[in-house]
Amino acid sequence: MKHRIVAALTAVVLALVLAPTAAASPRPAPLPDEFLWGVASSGFQSEGSSPDSNWTRYIRRGETTDPIGTSVDFRHRYRQDVALAKGLGVKVYRVGVEWARVEPKPGVIDRRELAYYDDLVQSIVDAGMRPMITLDHWVYPGWIADRGGWAWNGTPAAWLRHNTMIVDRYTKYQPLWITINEPTVYVQKELQKGGIAPDRVTTMLDRLVRVHRTIYDRIHRRDPDAMVSSNIAYLPTVEPIVDKTFAARVADRLDFVGVDYYYSVSPTDLSAANAAVDRMWDASMAADGIYYALRDLHERFPGKPLYVVEAGLVTENGKPRRDGYRRDDHLRDLVYWIQRARADGMPLIGFNYWTLTDNYEWGNYASRFGLYTVDVKTDPSLARRPTAGVAAYRAVTAANGVGPSYRPSRPATWCSLVSAPASCARPVRN
Repeated sequence: MKHRIVAALTAVVLALVLAPTAAASPRPAPLPDEFLWGVASSGFQSEGSSPDSNWTRYIRRGETTDPIGTSVDFRHRYRQDVALAKGLGVKVYRVGVEWARVEPKPGVIDRRELAYYDDLVQSIVDAGMRPMITLDHWVYPGWIADRGGWAWNGTPAAWLRHNTMIVDRYTKYQPLWITINEPTVYVQKELQKGGIAPDRVTTMLDRLVRVHRTIYDRIHRRDPDAMVSSNIAYLPTVEPIVDKTFAARVADRLDFVGVDYYYSVSPTDLSAANAAVDRMWDASMAADGIYYALRDLHERFPGKPLYVVEAGLVTENGKPRRDGYRRDDHLRDLVYWIQRARADGMPLIGFNYWTLTDNYEWGNYASRFGLYTVDVKTDPSLARRPTAGVAAYRAVTAANGVGPSYRPSRPATWCSLVSAPASCARPVRN
C-alpha cells in the first residue's frame, strides 16, 4: 500500500510540472447520426401515487426531508411528458417499471398498473423513441421489506420471477435494458436507511450480482441482439476499487458500460463532499470530469461500448447556483467533452440527460435536476416549465453536438482527481 501511495503522489507531482505543456486535442466533430440522445427518469421518483414499498416506509419513519406525495404525477401525466421528450428531439426515453406497483402482494399482479406500463412503453415507441427500461431503481414491495429485503433468502427468486415477466412482456419493443440502477449506491442507501444490516451488505451485493447475471441471460434468450447493462455511479478517484464489488463481477454480462456522472474533485475544490450531506447544489459539477470517467472506463473495460445513462446539473429549488453554473452552459459543456471523448477513440454510443422534469430526489424536492422544472410543493397544477436547458438540448440533438467552434464556458479543471492519478497526470485542454 505504501508503494502505491508514493507512486500516486509522484504521478500527481509530475502532472503539475507537465500539465501546462499538454497538447490540445482536435476540435470535436459532430457525433454520428446513430448516436443515442436521450432523457432519463425513474418510476418511484416521478410517478407519485406510491404503493407500499421500502421507500414509502422510510418516508413514513421520518427519514427524509419531504414526503413524496404526488411527486410530479408522472403516473397520470406520462403522455404529456413523452410529448415533451419527443419535442427535445431525443431518441431514447429511460423509464422504470416499479415492482411494488405491479405486484403489491406476493403473487398478485395489479393488471391496471401493468396496463399503465404497457401504454407508457407503447407511447414512447409511438413517439419515435426507444425505451430504456430500468428493472430495479432501488425500490421493492413492502411485502419484501416485511421479510427482510435483500437479506431474505427468497428475494432473488421473487425478483427474478417478477422481472422475467417484465422482460418477456417488453422484449418485443427492443428496449435498452438497465437491470439494477447504481448497485453500489443502492446498497449504500439501504444501509443508510436501515433496509440492510451492516453484516448483510456482502450478501446483498452477491445477490444483486446473481440476479443481474440471470436476468441478462433471460433477456438474451428472448433477444440475442439485446443491449443490457447496469449503470455505474461514478465516484471520483475511488471508482476502480468500488467496481470490484459489482461491475467487475458482471463484466462478461454487460453489453455496454453505463455510467452516471455528476461530481468532480480537484486539489483546490473538494466541494463534492456536499453531495454526501444532501447539499448537492453546492458540489462541484465540472463538466470535463465526464471525459476522465469515460476514459477510465474505456481503459478498464476494453472493447465495451460506453453510454452516459445519467448526467446533469442540480440547483437548489431552481435558484442560481453559488458557482454561477447555468443548466444550458453545463449541458453544452458536457456535450463538448463527450464529443472530445468520442474523437479520442472512446466508443460512446449514447447520452441521457437526467432528468426530463424535476422529481423526488430520494428524500427532498429541493434538488432540481429537470430540464423542465416542477414546483411540487407550491404549485398544485404541477406545471412543467422549461428551463434554459430545453432550448440548449434541442439545438444539441438537431446538430448532433456542439459546433466545432464551441469552447466550454469554463476552463478544464486544474489537476482533476475524477480518475486520479491519471486525470491529473494526463490532462486534456479545451
